[in-house]
Amino acid sequence: MSDYLFDNVAAETEGRFSVLEERYDPVSTRQLALTGVTSGWRCLEVGGGGGSLGDWLGAQVGPDGEVTVTDLEPRWAATRSRPAHVRLLRHDIVRDPLPGRDYDLVHARLVLLHLPERLSVLRRLVSALRPGGWLVLEEFDCGWMPVLAAPDEEAAKLFERVHATLMGLVERAGGDPLWGRRVFGVMRQAGLTDVTATTYAEAWAGGGTGIALHRHNTDQVAGALAEAGITDEELARFRALLADPAFVMNSYPMVSARGRRPAGTTQATTR
Repeated sequence: MSDYLFDNVAAETEGRFSVLEERYDPVSTRQLALTGVTSGWRCLEVGGGGGSLGDWLGAQVGPDGEVTVTDLEPRWAATRSRPAHVRLLRHDIVRDPLPGRDYDLVHARLVLLHLPERLSVLRRLVSALRPGGWLVLEEFDCGWMPVLAAPDEEAAKLFERVHATLMGLVERAGGDPLWGRRVFGVMRQAGLTDVTATTYAEAWAGGGTGIALHRHNTDQVAGALAEAGITDEELARFRALLADPAFVMNSYPMVSARGRRPAGTTQATTR
C-alpha cells in the first residue's frame, strides 16, 4: 500500500476525482493536445485516477494507437467502459517495472507531488519515452492560494490555519506542496528539450464544485488534523466556511509543464 496521504481506497476518493475531472480536465486536455497527440501514438497515463484522461487519450490515438492507464488502485477507472486499445493496469510507478517503453507521450497529473522518490520517478518517466517523445507533468503549487473574499478576518485566518496544517501532513508523508513551481527546472535538468509551462488557477466560491476538493481532503484526514492540533469545533467551522458563498479563495494553481526527450538520448540525467 502507498504512503500517499490521500489513499485512493478511501470513500472520499470518488468525490475528489469528480472535482479534479470537472475543474482541471479541460486544462489537461488542452495541454496534451499541444503535443500533437494523434492516431497511432503510444501513450502512458500514470496515476490515471478515475480514468477520464486515459479515455480522452484513447479517443485521440484511435484503434491504431495504444494507451496504458496505471494506478495504485484502478477500481475507480475500472467502472468506465473502454476500447481494447486503452489498457488499465494496477501499477506502482516507484517500485514496479515500467509497463512499456518508447512511448510517444507520458503524462502524470498530481502524482509526483506526493512521492518522496519524485526525482527518481521523473528519470524513469523520461527513460520510458522514445527519442522525440513528450513528457507532460501537471502539479499543484500549494504555496499560493490567497483568500479572495471572506465574511470576516477570522474566517480567512481559519482557512489558512487548517490548510497550513493539511500541507504539513503532506510534507510529513513525503510530499512537496511547492513541487509545481519546481517542475519546469527539474524537467530541464533531466535533459528534456523544448520545455515550456503554463499555470492555471480560478476563483473558488463557497458551495461550488471546486472548493469541495478541500472538504473531501480534510474529511479524509480529519483524524490526522486533530492530532496536529485542529479542534473539532475548528473543523466544523471550516466545513461551514466551504459552503458559504461569501467565502472565495484562489484555487490550487496547476502548473502544466511539457518537454521532449532529445533524439539519440539513452537515459535521463537528473540526480
